[in-house]
Amino acid sequence: MMKIICPLLFLCVPLFTFAQHTDYQISSYLYQGTKAPNTHYIGEAWLNSLLRADETIGYNVTKATFRANSTLDWHKHTSPQVLVILEGLGYYQERGKEPIIINVGDVIKCDQDTEHWHTSSKKNDITYLAIYSGDTIWTEVVSQEYYDQIAEHLKKD
Repeated sequence: MMKIICPLLFLCVPLFTFAQHTDYQISSYLYQGTKAPNTHYIGEAWLNSLLRADETIGYNVTKATFRANSTLDWHKHTSPQVLVILEGLGYYQERGKEPIIINVGDVIKCDQDTEHWHTSSKKNDITYLAIYSGDTIWTEVVSQEYYDQIAEHLKKD
């Protein structure tokens, strides 16, 4: 019996001694997130809240994934917002400006109180990190008809 226990202890002690400390707050952007309710978009979307603003960090970091042919309503933020495109292809537009195609690697800064929308393209999913603080103010619905017009106008994907 002692011949079995000693080798097991020898193998297990390093596991307990060198195990990762549990006081860290770790999240992963690799997790898709939870399916978002269809409140301010049409289609399918997942959100993964990676960091929430608190007294030590003044901004949120959220990973968003939109399936192809999904819309997101016009909105603005009470602080600047930064979008970092991780995967896919999508559309971005600020009120009064022409829409653009956004690609993997793009980083977009949207100024405070600037009305805008961003989402997947007609045929491609998109995943991005949204970095912002403050509130999101939803201003107008992006209809499927308007989205389809933008897709036709940009017709690259």
